[in-house]
Amino acid sequence: MKRVTAIILSCFLLFFYLCLPAAAHEPDLAVASDMVIYAQEANTSGGPSLQSPSAVLMEASTGQIIFEKEADVKRSPASITKIMTLILIFDALESGKIKMTDEVVTSAYAKSMGGSQVFLEEGEIQTVETLIKCIVIASGNDASVAMAEYIAGTEDEFVRMMNERAAGLGMVNTHFEDCCGLTDSLSHVTTARDIAIMSRELINKYPQVHNYSTIWMENITHVTKQGSKEFGLSNTNKLLKMATNFTVTGLKTGSTALAKYCLSATAEKEGVRLIASIMAAPDYKIRFADAQTLLNYGYANCKLYEDKEMVPLPELVVDNGVEDQVPLKYGGSFSYLSLKGEDFTAIEKKLELLPSISAPVEEGQNAGVLVYTLGGEKIGEVPILTAQEVREAGFIDYFKRLWRAFNP
Repeated sequence: MKRVTAIILSCFLLFFYLCLPAAAHEPDLAVASDMVIYAQEANTSGGPSLQSPSAVLMEASTGQIIFEKEADVKRSPASITKIMTLILIFDALESGKIKMTDEVVTSAYAKSMGGSQVFLEEGEIQTVETLIKCIVIASGNDASVAMAEYIAGTEDEFVRMMNERAAGLGMVNTHFEDCCGLTDSLSHVTTARDIAIMSRELINKYPQVHNYSTIWMENITHVTKQGSKEFGLSNTNKLLKMATNFTVTGLKTGSTALAKYCLSATAEKEGVRLIASIMAAPDYKIRFADAQTLLNYGYANCKLYEDKEMVPLPELVVDNGVEDQVPLKYGGSFSYLSLKGEDFTAIEKKLELLPSISAPVEEGQNAGVLVYTLGGEKIGEVPILTAQEVREAGFIDYFKRLWRAFNP
């Protein structure tokens, strides 16, 4: 009886394939990035009082702005510029273009840099990792130029890459003219918002930077024609040694007569990572005090939900495919930043899947969403995608099914 039923079913499928038009494509659903993030709108009008003219407080995983003050006013960033320099250095490491153990020769031009420096000599050789330490810990202008030349050939080409990378991050109010921020050019500018954006890119994509940005003091060795000598690197971020109720993880200071005192401060507490960017503070004490005020405000008001146990996904029925079903996968993870102190245990999740999908199916095709609600209101969703491709069944495939039905 089972054999007869299988034969009848296969004949019907063959008739369907030969006689009926192809099925319509499934409806489009929104595609999201690897990290799907949602947050409540920040109320920046009632935030903390700061002496610095420009500031931004951002949550790192979501990119949500919690507080802002003149966030888009263009100002000179001084050595905060080096955050973009570090992004390009770590980009080159990730791509395999350079290695931490590569030896970099200091040029006469790199040696000539003034301002904050580690006193590299012309012809001096240091490893990439040592130069990263010189940039992150001691804000070495000479080390920054040495790395720029090593990666791009010239500082000018490296600066072109910096501006291209900034544009790719949506830093619409930023323009770099050197790789270290030493310039007095009025055209070398960024904003508190753009500083937070590039800081977020650096710490999210390359969290290993914290291995260097949390070092308080370390020695390097200068080896030149005059012999070897030790040189002490001292971190310019004094927030690392200030008493706080959160963990300071970095990131970069900057100061010139034009820029005044700037800071990008990163911190972590109970899994929540914050970025406080300060521009044009009147003195170095105020930049650290304002950053601490911002971070305290953030940790007093922020609460981050991250879904670490997403709903298991079933397989989806495939119409007219060589396979009857296709496995599914999530198109990202989910985070939600709350500024109202809601009870996250009340968050509900609901799968909304297409009833079926028509072959041919490509990997990564939209198949539905996982919807998150809190208190009856939608707070976000994560796309659900096909996990593999499924070819459309042809005449031979149906014939093989008939054959298997008759020859079990």
